[in-house]
Amino acid sequence: MNALLILVKIMDPINLITAIILFVSMTANWGGAKRGLKTSITKVIDKPDTFLQKIPPNISALILILIIIGIFGIGTLQIENDNSVIRIIGLGLFAIFSWLQVTAYRSLGNSYAPDIVILKDHHLHTTGVYRFIRHPQYLGQILSDLGAGIALLSYLVVPLVLFVELPLFLMRASAEEKILNKHFKEEYTAYKKRSGFILPFIG
Repeated sequence: MNALLILVKIMDPINLITAIILFVSMTANWGGAKRGLKTSITKVIDKPDTFLQKIPPNISALILILIIIGIFGIGTLQIENDNSVIRIIGLGLFAIFSWLQVTAYRSLGNSYAPDIVILKDHHLHTTGVYRFIRHPQYLGQILSDLGAGIALLSYLVVPLVLFVELPLFLMRASAEEKILNKHFKEEYTAYKKRSGFILPFIG
């Protein structure tokens, strides 16, 4: 019976689409992750010692695992016709903000690193999505995870995003602001005046 319930969950169209989007976004991010790991090892000139280096990414990794098992119906509410609209909204959030996250990572090019660092020949990126917000990768991470949790009706993912991942990434973004302001000074001050912190036109 349990195996049958899991199969029904997997065959659910929204679960299937969630799985496809997840696979595509992970594949798109893989090259940047490898490049960022190599760069962070060889080209770092400033790296603050803070729990925000590892804890937020580890929480995101945990959420990823919960999303994957949620696709198989583990840690999720019963799927009913009455909740299809909210699930579709969640799926839309997941698709849109997964794209934003991939776009943000790719636009950084060789300046991408998984940690809060300043690299050799570090350039301040102020074009593309960075023209409007200074931390689009975190906005993408938070809202794509939240969207996936809603789409899957995961009672594990949604509260973890709202009450743990969200505040941690806001703190991590603030830590990045400090180190970028330290190294880019007037250039970063000017950039802050014409861009939003994590939402357009705010902060």
